[in-house]
Amino acid sequence: MEFRPCIDIHNGAVKQIVGGSLKDEGDAASENFVAGQDAAFFAKLYRDAGIRGGHVILLNPVSSPYYEAGRAQALAALAAYPGGLQAGGGITPENAADFLDAGASHVIVTSYVFREGRIDYDRLRAMERAVGKEHLVLDMSCRRKERGYVVVTDRWQRETKEEVNEALLRGLAGYCGEFLIHAVDVEGKAGGIEKELAAMLGAYKGIPVTYAGGVSSMEDLRLLRKLGQNRVNVTIGSALDLFGGSLSFQEVKDFVEELSTSPR
Repeated sequence: MEFRPCIDIHNGAVKQIVGGSLKDEGDAASENFVAGQDAAFFAKLYRDAGIRGGHVILLNPVSSPYYEAGRAQALAALAAYPGGLQAGGGITPENAADFLDAGASHVIVTSYVFREGRIDYDRLRAMERAVGKEHLVLDMSCRRKERGYVVVTDRWQRETKEEVNEALLRGLAGYCGEFLIHAVDVEGKAGGIEKELAAMLGAYKGIPVTYAGGVSSMEDLRLLRKLGQNRVNVTIGSALDLFGGSLSFQEVKDFVEELSTSPR
């Protein structure tokens, strides 16, 4: 397990939001926390703490009047921590190089590779050719339905027909270097993790996977470690004291670092 911190940018500011509340119309979202510092501040904090592999996410669509302000924040964060952060939000083969050249270690993609509710393999291959498998992260954020967890796209507003399971992960692993999976139903609510999803991700033994959603306490973190068999990395947002929560950033960092020196 690795700790993968986040920098979420919405309407030009670093925020923590309730994931399922995000709406393109009016650039609306229910906010848990709005930072007084910019994205570069948090990038430097993660850099100085020696934590790599976190992500900076643009939560506004490219069509939003806030997109350019968010993009400027993201590029400043990448410049502050070259090679230490991944970048996502509106990434295409045409603009991916802008983020990689600015210092991103990977680009994160969801919506571009989906069309009419299915994976568009032509687009997926185009992304892979543009950046290289080793620099591509597929965000398989998902929502719980009767048939299982289904991928959601367009800033978690549109459900697809693709179910997140081991077969899908195995099939897509040949195109990317990592997976990022938000449990959208619990994202930003700090009310506990999606146990079934965590266990499924723990059973998968392929490329690295990062789980995000619902971690609110050290007990949740320990449960994720157990269900994820110490293979699943973790992102924590709203619950961290950095973003107004009660969970200590330093305690999480120390816990995960201790795991890295312990046998699985």
